[in-house]
Amino acid sequence: MNNLLALNPITSFVFFLVLHHLAIAISKPAYNPTDSILTNCGSSGDTPAPDGRIWTGDQKSKFGPIEQSSSKSLSASALSQGGSVQYVPYMTARISQSQFTYTFPVTAGQKFIRLHFYSVSYQGGFNRFKDFFDVKAGPFTLLSNFSASFYAEARDTYSFIKEFCFNVAENQQLNLTFSPSLSKYAFINGIEIISMPSNLYYTPPEEGSGLISIGKKEKFFIQNDTALENMCRFNVAGGTISPVLDTGMYRLWRDDVLNLGLVNNEPNLSLNYSKIPNYTAPDEVYLSARQLGLNDTNLTWRVPVDQGFRYLVRLHFCEFVPDITKVNERRFDIFIDNQTATLGFDVIESSGGHGTPTYNDYIVTAGKKVGKADDDL
Repeated sequence: MNNLLALNPITSFVFFLVLHHLAIAISKPAYNPTDSILTNCGSSGDTPAPDGRIWTGDQKSKFGPIEQSSSKSLSASALSQGGSVQYVPYMTARISQSQFTYTFPVTAGQKFIRLHFYSVSYQGGFNRFKDFFDVKAGPFTLLSNFSASFYAEARDTYSFIKEFCFNVAENQQLNLTFSPSLSKYAFINGIEIISMPSNLYYTPPEEGSGLISIGKKEKFFIQNDTALENMCRFNVAGGTISPVLDTGMYRLWRDDVLNLGLVNNEPNLSLNYSKIPNYTAPDEVYLSARQLGLNDTNLTWRVPVDQGFRYLVRLHFCEFVPDITKVNERRFDIFIDNQTATLGFDVIESSGGHGTPTYNDYIVTAGKKVGKADDDL
């Protein structure tokens, strides 16, 4: 498998988005979403989750499913609960051998859609590994002939989240349709719909705002007629950041699990968000980093992906090492999929100053030599 990403040497960077019962006290988030819908499928009433958020059951709810045939979907409880699996939203499901649709009246704009799955057997004879289904959002097929059971089995887990970005046009509703394959069933445990700031991942309409497309001269634009799927999101050298500690969009930032390079962190530094909005990523993302050790020639992250798709790779940077405060004191090269992305990159030159977060976006098309995806969202 090729090295999808190699940086030599590297300062602070942290995020790959590849186109995935104690209340926690936190400060006011940097972003307040217009729409924040948490649907606990197959349940009734309002139920708090361990992070303090309230999930609303879909039974007799305005977000309840619309049936596509005389065969109604069912509310079913999981027959077992793993030790690490949260009760909400995973212990109940909306489940059916016929098509059903959720309709969400939301404001226009770009949204996160998170589908929560718990792969076990359910009441009513719905056995594990008998689920195969499609999921559509408007004109997009988010999941095709998908089995949550086989997906979970391949990743040695039971519960997981599939995360997408999707734009809702003016005067439109957001419809999510679940369509089982013949003699199989479809199910869903929880649905999150969270608004995001305009152009957080989509390309702004201003002239010259296109993204670097690796190996091509033309710029690439991610426009509102595109849906994105999150493949992985890493917090380099800083550990996992839970969704409730995100900037208001409840993104999960995973540990990058790389045992190379030197780890730096400066947790008490006050960041200067003059280059990018402060909701782009949590402060913790910019206050930890890996850099080359004495015996390192490069730092390489290997990210398995599917062939033939375009991927957005976002690299977050912040130069916070006290000894590096000026341009030309640290430069390095960035390679993605063994192709040149940026030569002689200088974080301070790009961001405008020490302690100033910034990021680079790249578009790469996964070729035949890239490994098949096996990373959770």
